[in-house]
Amino acid sequence: MHKLAISLAALAALSACETPDGQRATAGALTGATAALILDGNVATATAAGAAAGALCDDVGLCP
Repeated sequence: MHKLAISLAALAALSACETPDGQRATAGALTGATAALILDGNVATATAAGAAAGALCDDVGLCP
């Protein structure tokens, strides 16, 4: 089950690369929250970090 969830989270993160900042932020937040739930981490912190990473990835040149 964990491998499936990780695979789906990775797919969601990769599929957001060609979208506007808001959609990338949402995908990043969902990916961060999913990862935190799987790894028993802090969901709020991971969600915020994922949203920031998603919104800013294009600005720093990480998204193609």
